[in-house]
Amino acid sequence: MSQPLPPDAAGSPTGALILADGTVFWGQGLGAERQTVGEVCFTTGMTGYQETLTDPSFAGQIVTFTFPHIGNVGTNAEDLETMTPACRGAILRAPVTEPSNWRAADSLTRWLERHGLPGLAGVDTRAITRRIRDGGAPNGVLVHAPDGKIDVEACIATARAWPGLEGMDLAKDVTTAQSYTWDGEAAWQLGRGFGRQSAPRHRVVAIDFGAKRNILRELAAAGCEVIVVPATATAEEIMRHQPAGIFLSNGPGDPAATGVYAVPTIQALMAADLPIFGICLGHQLLALALGAKTFKLERGHRGANHPVKDLDTARVEITSQNHGFAVDPASLPLGVVQTHTSLFDGTNEGLKVTGKPVFSVQHHPEASPGPHDCHHLFQHFVSLMDR
Repeated sequence: MSQPLPPDAAGSPTGALILADGTVFWGQGLGAERQTVGEVCFTTGMTGYQETLTDPSFAGQIVTFTFPHIGNVGTNAEDLETMTPACRGAILRAPVTEPSNWRAADSLTRWLERHGLPGLAGVDTRAITRRIRDGGAPNGVLVHAPDGKIDVEACIATARAWPGLEGMDLAKDVTTAQSYTWDGEAAWQLGRGFGRQSAPRHRVVAIDFGAKRNILRELAAAGCEVIVVPATATAEEIMRHQPAGIFLSNGPGDPAATGVYAVPTIQALMAADLPIFGICLGHQLLALALGAKTFKLERGHRGANHPVKDLDTARVEITSQNHGFAVDPASLPLGVVQTHTSLFDGTNEGLKVTGKPVFSVQHHPEASPGPHDCHHLFQHFVSLMDR
């Protein structure tokens, strides 16, 4: 099924999103002149598009923005969650205008081009979102072809042949190649950028499954010296740093695939009785290490407005989320307690281990972009190390 161009998409189409079922969304290409294949998802955040596009958890995915005005504040060198974007492309409702913001160093169009990412504007993003809502996240091919020559049938075949994210270990593609120390804080000031950690109280080893920079900033701001290690680091290599706590980062792909090498490491680290804090993929990997199971969501949770209930306090917090897999709460073993649940669909959003300083959440308390309701979790992690 082919979708017509909306009235504000002037001229002949120079780009398209072609789904595996044959649906075609025509529009105006932007960014890099190429085609890419991936899982098509949507995110509901109204701000922080640069942080969204550089979140490693979007590896293998083509991101549809439900907010219509994307690109209006441009891009800069500071609002990055990683240096090399791992997503496959961006789909926008309105064409990108020249930026109007005092921090803008470049336009979104030129930023996409520089990073080799294709984009598509002038399409009905509501129709794409409804398609994902009703039928799940489809495979698709995103094409930017300035000459308008797009082989639809070949793109359909490419989309159908792409294996999808289930069973795919993407953490190894986005993790750091070698260990390093992070000391940048979350506080940003005019003329000096982000602050630096100068007097850490605790040493934390962060296992990088696709870590966002703002998570590392929040750990540093909470008083931690952060040693970042690759996803494949062994428990022995991690313990050589003599950490006071272990952090399990966010990341992309199927947790069961990454867990092949990550789960034995996490189990060995739990035996050391150190405080452990996991976020997103780190939460799922911790659950697997404890004996629970994970499964793929039909449409995923992506955005900055997801209500989550803390079952210990009955408090409802608005959270930032970006995940396509979830922990099955019915599979949690004895001694592992569900601590948070989604008020959208009832899925698991957190756990803790009875009698051990081990906990994790599915959502993103560092919220970049998003609300700050859950920043207290970083202080909770530090308080476990204080004890």
